[in-house]
Amino acid sequence: MAMTVHRAGYLVVLANDIREDDDTVLTALRMIKGVKSVVPVEADHAQVIARARLNYAWQDALRRLASDGPGDHA
Repeated sequence: MAMTVHRAGYLVVLANDIREDDDTVLTALRMIKGVKSVVPVEADHAQVIARARLNYAWQDALRRLASDGPGDHA
């Protein structure tokens, strides 16, 4: 007999950083049935670096695809 997995919460990642004074998203999340707490997470330098690296990686892959065509680009 399989046991049911119970979830204590979810981590929600926003598509873009929002300003601290724009509480629209926080208000909406708090209105969801069963939500007990919404804790904002500040963007930091590590996130900015990770985004920049990811942005470069996909742009570089797209440039290689455009110039070399499909193939092994590992």
